[in-house]
Amino acid sequence: MPRGSSNQNGGVIGKANLASFGKCTVTSKTSTGNITLQPGTRIVQTAIIAGGGGGGSGTTNNAGTGGGGAGGLRNLQVNAEGTVPITVGAGGAAGTQSPGTASNGTPGNNSLFCSTTSTGGGGGGGAWGSPFVGLPGGSGGGGGAGPPLPSAGGCGTTCQGNPGGASNVFAPTPIGCFVAGGGGGGANAAGCSTSPSCFTGNGGAGTNISSDFPGTPNCGVYAGGGGGGGYSGPGGTGGSQTIGSGGTGGGGDGGPIPGRAGSAGTPNTGGGGGGGTPTCSGNATGGAGGPGIVLVKELSKASGVWSMQSQFQAQKCGTWPRFMVDVDADVFVLGGGGGGGVNIGGGGGAGGFRLLTSQTLSDIAGKSLTVTIGAGGAGTNSGGPSISGNPSVFAACEPFSILATAGGGGGGYVAGNNPTDGAPGGSGGGGVRGADPDSGGTGNAGGFSPPEGNDGGSGQESAPAYSGGGGGGAGGTGGNGPSSGAGGSGGPGSPIAPVFGSAPQPYYGPTGVTYGGGGGGASAAMNPESNGGPGGGGNGVNSPGSAAPPVGPGVVNTGGGGGGQRTGEPFSSLGGAGGSGRIMVKIPSTYTPHICGVTPGTNTLVCGPSSSKVATFTVSGTLDFN
Repeated sequence: MPRGSSNQNGGVIGKANLASFGKCTVTSKTSTGNITLQPGTRIVQTAIIAGGGGGGSGTTNNAGTGGGGAGGLRNLQVNAEGTVPITVGAGGAAGTQSPGTASNGTPGNNSLFCSTTSTGGGGGGGAWGSPFVGLPGGSGGGGGAGPPLPSAGGCGTTCQGNPGGASNVFAPTPIGCFVAGGGGGGANAAGCSTSPSCFTGNGGAGTNISSDFPGTPNCGVYAGGGGGGGYSGPGGTGGSQTIGSGGTGGGGDGGPIPGRAGSAGTPNTGGGGGGGTPTCSGNATGGAGGPGIVLVKELSKASGVWSMQSQFQAQKCGTWPRFMVDVDADVFVLGGGGGGGVNIGGGGGAGGFRLLTSQTLSDIAGKSLTVTIGAGGAGTNSGGPSISGNPSVFAACEPFSILATAGGGGGGYVAGNNPTDGAPGGSGGGGVRGADPDSGGTGNAGGFSPPEGNDGGSGQESAPAYSGGGGGGAGGTGGNGPSSGAGGSGGPGSPIAPVFGSAPQPYYGPTGVTYGGGGGGASAAMNPESNGGPGGGGNGVNSPGSAAPPVGPGVVNTGGGGGGQRTGEPFSSLGGAGGSGRIMVKIPSTYTPHICGVTPGTNTLVCGPSSSKVATFTVSGTLDFN
């Protein structure tokens, strides 16, 4: 070999075969145009953040508007060279507003790197006159306040963002009577839904990508949701106690005091605009969404024999090759159960139930798989269906991701509003008593095969006893409300044995192998409580008056629906809260050497049948592999 040939190849004899040599150069693009890559660049890491959605506008009727959803955030590697066209999405305008008229905020605009697109954030819901639901987007806009409640937040786009929060509150509070708008969703978290224990709709948090793009604007944190607007009525101490804060990553705050517009999302963060905070005598607009940004890091990658210089550059950029490992596993994903309704309300539906065997978890070496446990829906004493639960997700953004839909809320009734059907969900909520009769919500909202749940039962209104329907369960439909006796029974749950082994096992909870029972409906009759479905469903309550006993909640980490409540407005009694979800992963003995552990310590990793390992998640965390 000629002298110096090894030096020319960095000390390694053989062909370098360099594919990309971008030297980790980082460029921030804040306006639409082209970017010219270095001559040796063939592969780039790019973060594409779309424009945030605008906050909603409100009228004079004591109601806060929804915060705008953050623009979608995508952080990925793509092949690119030469001159590349980039589109930076503008933020959406706030909802238009005129005396007595409200409207949703405008969605943000998409951002693109070549043909790879991030979706603009959803507009926040307007307030009053009709339910202004938040609009879908990269992250969804928060729901605006207005009868009937709840007013849902918009959906987020998978692997780009999260849903907006719902507006649920309409009740006397220590700072006056007010209705607050839901927070816009952020890239890292959903917008806050208002509830009897949470009067402010904070925007969802953005995502910190500074480790991939050091030295970029806004400290590398992008796509925070806009805070919802609030209202404090006579006797209140000002909107500063009721508004929602924007999410980290550029989300705008809700209007600072009654009558003020929400804050705009921070420029070039994709943050959602804050919701407006109206007064009795004046309207208020939301804030505009923040424009997006596109970040580009030119990578150094090679195939074949690597020179020492290429190895150093790849290690520095975090692009050194790793071994490909696939693992087969059995996976159980259970969503959070829905809350029970009031005034002879329906039981909450169980969270979606997904039991899948021999699932291939592809290319997991060195990865931490994200596990999200859906919370159960809170029981309320407001009109409309009670609050639905939250979905559970295993390994979000991976090609093998598995989602279980939230359980539907049980139907409810408050004077001045019409009786309502149960809400749809993984399993549907039971219908409230009503002359229609009021139907139960439909199950299998995710459209999966096999189905993830069942329909809720119908309520009925005929002497001698009005009654609510039972929430649907993973193993069967909720019972219809009878004309006498207790309310409709909750639908039964379903077992996860023998897949995860026969009981007892250290990872089974108080309901043993059965999960996903529906909540029982309430009844006007003085009879024993209606039964929640086996598998964690809460019992319905039939005793009248403001001193009614506590209604049965869904059992924690069973996805059970909450029980229906006989009483409600004007009393303080609430429907039962839904039980939180659960995720379990069983990994055969062949693959157990690849498991590193689970986080946080509340979750467990123990031995299962046939020398397998079973990871059980009762709170959100990660499943880590070597």
